[in-house]
Amino acid sequence: MMYDNLKVLMSRKNITNEVLARLLGVHRDTIANKLAGESEFTYGQAELIHETLFPEYSIRYVFHRAEAA
Repeated sequence: MMYDNLKVLMSRKNITNEVLARLLGVHRDTIANKLAGESEFTYGQAELIHETLFPEYSIRYVFHRAEAA
């Protein structure tokens, strides 16, 4: 499962994997793995991303996980 909504919102705001990596204190490859659905964001990470970058959307919307085709 992938975080398609998060990826679209990141693109709209020109937010890169590096920006998320710095925000969360992890390597950019970790972010790429999470966005690809290979691992999950913790609730704390999701909350920080939501509150810092996308407060105008519900956390549920931002972190909706779509089934991989």
